Amino acid sequence: MPLHPQAQAIITGLESMGLPPFETFSLEEGRAIIQTFAGFMLPTEEVASVVDAAAPGPEAEIPLRIFTPEGNGEVLRPGILYFHGGGFTTAGIDLVDPVCRALANRSGCIVIAVGYRLAPEHPYPAAVTDAYVATAWVAANGRHFGVDGSRLAVMGDSAGANLATVTCMILRDKAEEIDIALQVLIYPVTDLDHQNTPSYRENGEGYVLTSGMINWFKGHYLTGCEDQAEEPYCSPIHMADLSDLPPAIIVTAEYDPLRDEGEAYGARLEESGVPADVRREEGMIHGFFWMGGAIDRGREILDELGADIRKVLYS
Repeated sequence: MPLHPQAQAIITGLESMGLPPFETFSLEEGRAIIQTFAGFMLPTEEVASVVDAAAPGPEAEIPLRIFTPEGNGEVLRPGILYFHGGGFTTAGIDLVDPVCRALANRSGCIVIAVGYRLAPEHPYPAAVTDAYVATAWVAANGRHFGVDGSRLAVMGDSAGANLATVTCMILRDKAEEIDIALQVLIYPVTDLDHQNTPSYRENGEGYVLTSGMINWFKGHYLTGCEDQAEEPYCSPIHMADLSDLPPAIIVTAEYDPLRDEGEAYGARLEESGVPADVRREEGMIHGFFWMGGAIDRGREILDELGADIRKVLYS
């Protein structure tokens, strides 16, 4: 279908700023630009509590922010590990704070946002390691802040969705006794090795996320390890065996370069016997999930996913 008018308004507004191509920015400039997406977020909602904590990491503590919705009578409640997007290089817990609050309120679950290490200061696999370590720590210790470690989901957008699904792979491969009931992947990065899909060719310019931006992010993430792009924990679509992973909900956007790799990953999960509910959002662009204050569908999809997660984790 045609580009949604609200998505077009975002694009027109960004173009009116007359910014140079994103890939020409310094690291600091790129990070500052991504922070401006806070202006498109949902209004900040009240939750019962927001607590900053940390999980012990391999090199330094991993920041966590724990969003607890109003009580429902349960002593321990399900938890959602949330990994933010930003190309493995930008953004952070502060930026996705409004999204995590809304997700907690809609799902009835405690949301734990993970502040994994960013590239290029900490290139691959630092973010992957932090995502896995934080998830395992929450599973073992979540009861201290009200989380039932036996009822967990992982969720992320873009690069964060990559980390969410790779975390599931590592837990499986290490035979960890941690049950992830659901993985929710919003326009996931699944292939850092190839950029030759139709959606790259059709949507690589003019729809917020460009091919140049993707290469900028990729270059930082793979600093000093460019030859590792094919590794399954970097590009999960290259994992030979996708069996025994948690059921997935995968949301893609029609006008997104990442659309096809997300949908291809869903197809591969299905072929491996893993239920995968792949939902293409017609007329949408990459990033719409963050833009619930400007794109109605961003708000609506949060409502829907919150209800879906509630159904799974409270069943």
